Amino acid sequence: MNNTVYLYVFDTMSDWEIGYLAAELNSGRYFRQGLAPAKIVTVGIDKTPVTTMGGLKIMPDMKVDECSMKNVDALILPGGTTWTEAIHVPVLKMAEMGLKEGIVVGAICGATLGLVQAGLLDSCWHTSNNLAYLKMTCPSYTGEDYYKEEAAVTDGKLITASGVAPLEFTAHVLKALDVCSPKTLDAWYRLNKTHEPHCFYELMNSIQ
Repeated sequence: MNNTVYLYVFDTMSDWEIGYLAAELNSGRYFRQGLAPAKIVTVGIDKTPVTTMGGLKIMPDMKVDECSMKNVDALILPGGTTWTEAIHVPVLKMAEMGLKEGIVVGAICGATLGLVQAGLLDSCWHTSNNLAYLKMTCPSYTGEDYYKEEAAVTDGKLITASGVAPLEFTAHVLKALDVCSPKTLDAWYRLNKTHEPHCFYELMNSIQ
């Protein structure tokens, strides 16, 4: 692992959709023994503050055109209300390059619309908020045969998820990055999904 993850940030981004993932990557608290936490680098169209849907202001660390897809582990694309706009074309080109380079690209909720418009979901397994939603929002969509009615889907290095599945999205990305043991990741997911106390102890025992 190169220890770097790009997180795309933009006005209206759905901050809660990447909350679990950002916390686990940044803290590394459940990573395999000996693995350092990931360095999250926020990436924007330019280096001016963006305002998330939750009203949080974020100053991007880098501009999209300053990024290199070398020595990076993943590119994370949160949802938001502007993914059908041309402003996101540069980061979608970056996502395409990342997939060609074998880098994990994770897109949740509205970000899947951007991938559709970039033609990146035409021939790989994927999901989104709903099939009818994709077809209605993106008339050019041609990947229906590859759509799965699941919370999150991994196809190679590409991960897509519904906007109501931030837990599943996080689990798929952490699995793709191979930073947690299967036992740890399973316990982490079940704890957050079921809120059962015994899952907490299973999680703690898995990292000892």
